[in-house]
Amino acid sequence: MAFPSLQLGDLIVRKPIIQGGMGVGISLHRLASAVANEGGVGVIAGAMIGMKESDIAVNPQGANIRALQKEIRKARELTDGVLGVNIMCVLTDFSTLVRTSIEEGIDIIFAGAGLPLDLPKYLQEVQENLQRECHTKLVPIVSSARAATLICKKWMQRYGTLPDAFVVEGPKAGGHLGFKPEEIFNPDSSLEKSVPEIVEALKYFEERKGCRIPVIAAGGVFTGEDIKKIMDLGASGVQMGTRFVATHECDADVRFKESYVNATENDITIIKSPVGLPGRAIKGKFLEALDDGGKKFKCIFRCISTCDPDKSPYCIASALLNAMKGNLDRGFAFSGANAFRVDSIMSVNELMTILQEEFDMAMLSTKLGFENMIEATKSGFDQAMTATKVSIDQAVESTKVSFEKTIEATKAGIDQAVESTVVGIEKTLESSKIMMKKI
Repeated sequence: MAFPSLQLGDLIVRKPIIQGGMGVGISLHRLASAVANEGGVGVIAGAMIGMKESDIAVNPQGANIRALQKEIRKARELTDGVLGVNIMCVLTDFSTLVRTSIEEGIDIIFAGAGLPLDLPKYLQEVQENLQRECHTKLVPIVSSARAATLICKKWMQRYGTLPDAFVVEGPKAGGHLGFKPEEIFNPDSSLEKSVPEIVEALKYFEERKGCRIPVIAAGGVFTGEDIKKIMDLGASGVQMGTRFVATHECDADVRFKESYVNATENDITIIKSPVGLPGRAIKGKFLEALDDGGKKFKCIFRCISTCDPDKSPYCIASALLNAMKGNLDRGFAFSGANAFRVDSIMSVNELMTILQEEFDMAMLSTKLGFENMIEATKSGFDQAMTATKVSIDQAVESTKVSFEKTIEATKAGIDQAVESTVVGIEKTLESSKIMMKKI
C-alpha cells in the first residue's frame, strides 16, 4: 500500500514525508536531492549556509547568498523532485535568503524559530521585480494553534493570503524548540494534542482559502507506524530530521552521524541556546565544558538577531560548524528525542523503504483489527439473535401451555355451571310437579 500523497495547493508530493532542514550544513544538496528522488520533500538548511565560502568571515551575507544559490542549483541538477529551504526567522539575513530562494525557484520555504508574519511580502516583492508569477509555497513552522491562528489573521489582513501549509513542531523535536523549558515535558504540549487542535483551528481559514491547509507533524516521528498514528489524528504528512541524519547522503561528517548511533537515552539533553530558545542536543565534551563557564569570543558572523555576543557563553555558529565537520570536542550535535534509537547508518532509499514497510504493517494491523471487530460484532449479533429466538420459542410455548390451562379451567367452570344449572332446573320442575298435584 503506497503512502498517501501530500498536496500543497497545486503542488503534489508523492510521499507525505518532509526531511527536516538541519543546520549548520547537515542538510544540503546531497541529502535534499536524495530525499526528493524518493518522493519526499528534500530540504536545504539556510542557517549559515555560506560557511565553506572563503569570504564568510568578512562578507557573511554575500557568502550565504552565494552558497544558497549553489546548493539549490546543485540539488536541482540531481533531482526533479520537490525541494525546500528552511530559513529561521531569527537569522539576520532572513529576508535576503527568502528572496534568493524564491528567485531560484525553490518549491517550498519553511520558516520557523519565530513567527514569519511578513513572509508573503517577500514573495510579492520578487514577483514584482521579476514581472512574473512565482510558485514557491510558504509554510510556517509553529508549535501551537494560537501561533497558527495569529499568522493566518496577520497574513489575511496584510497580504490577502494564507499559508500553503503548517509544520507543527512538538517538544520531542531536535534543535531549537518553540517551547518554554517547563513546557517541554508537559503532556499538554505533546504533538498528539497539538495536531488535532491546529487542524480544528484551521477549518475557518480553509473555508476562506477554498482549499485545505495541510498540517505537517514534526518532532518525535521515528517509524512508519508513528506516521500512521499522527496522520490518524489529522496530520496530512510528517517532517523527520533525526532519521535522515543517519544516512550516507547526509551532508555532515560521518563522526557527526556516529554520535547518533552511539548515543544513549541519557545522552539526550536540553540546552539553553544563545539564540534565546531551549534546544535538544547530544551530550559531549563541549557541552560538559560549558558547565564550568563559557569562553569569551569575538563574533564575526552576526548571524542571529536575538544573540548577544557579550552575554552568550559561546558562538553557536562556530559550535555547529565544528560539529558538522566532525570536531565534536569543539561543538555539539543537535538531535531529536529519539536519536538514541538510531542503531545504524543507511541510505535514504533504505530508510524510505523501511518507513513504507512499517506504515504498511500498521495499516494492515488496523485493517485486521477492524475486520476482527466486524466479525466479533457479527458473531455477537448472531448469538443475540439465537438467544432471542430461543427466548421467543420459550415464551410462545409458555403462553401456549398457559392458554391451554386457561381453556381447560374455563371449560371445567362452564361444565360445573351447566351441571349446577341443570340441577337447579330439575329441582324447580320437581317442586312445580308437587304443587300441581296439591291443586
